[in-house]
Amino acid sequence: MIYRILSRLSRVRFTIGYMAALVAVSTVFLMVSPQTHDRIIQRASTNLHNLSHGRLGTLLDSAFVVEAGPLYFWMPFLTCLLVLAELHLHTLRLMVAFFVGHVGATLVVVAALAAAVEVGWMPWSVTHASDVGMSYGALAVLGALTATISRRWRPAWIGWWVSAGLISGVVGGGFTNAGHAVALVLGVLVASRFRHPVHWTPVRLFMLLNASGFGFLLLAHHWGSMAAELGFGALGAVVVHKIAQLYRARRAVPAEPVADAVTGAEPVLTT
Repeated sequence: MIYRILSRLSRVRFTIGYMAALVAVSTVFLMVSPQTHDRIIQRASTNLHNLSHGRLGTLLDSAFVVEAGPLYFWMPFLTCLLVLAELHLHTLRLMVAFFVGHVGATLVVVAALAAAVEVGWMPWSVTHASDVGMSYGALAVLGALTATISRRWRPAWIGWWVSAGLISGVVGGGFTNAGHAVALVLGVLVASRFRHPVHWTPVRLFMLLNASGFGFLLLAHHWGSMAAELGFGALGAVVVHKIAQLYRARRAVPAEPVADAVTGAEPVLTT
């Protein structure tokens, strides 16, 4: 029995290790003084100041420092998302999706901020803004779950999340919201390289529902943005799904026989 338990746990070893690290860091935050807490946040932030001074370790450190609400609220949902992805995509693919989304979205946001500060669109103080958390990686993993969705509903899934992510970046207006949209798109692009048969069970479908709700909460920050994301997400899902249906229908129409250029006779099909 112990062997079976260990065997099952080994299938989600990244999730176990990562969640254990988040619990450890969050526990330390509860024990230190507010000044020490703020100092850790600043040193782990992937902001322009740290990266311009060569502190590239923040690209990794920032994924283990979470400030988003109480641990007991978001941890079960994040666990559902990571466990589901690791069971379907396996450990290596999950790690690729997570870190491509986390690092890739961070670098895109930093480059955009650097350009905005250079031309005077944003104040210099933004170079010291704190930017930590797991949201970029988590949303990239959610995007990577595209590979597990059936081909029939995959266009609607992509249309929903990409539209919701883009409207979140527009309505939210902050660099973190833009990073969320970039992370989602990166996750969807990474999923295009994943090919693996998927067996859905009621439990895994329930986990997908929880993971999707968690992803939506990461994108939305207030009631106004929620309504906009729901509306544009639904619109994007319908439009992309219809486009995919039309494309499949056109490909399914058999080509009409072409008459012989000399005799004008129709070609004869033989078996």
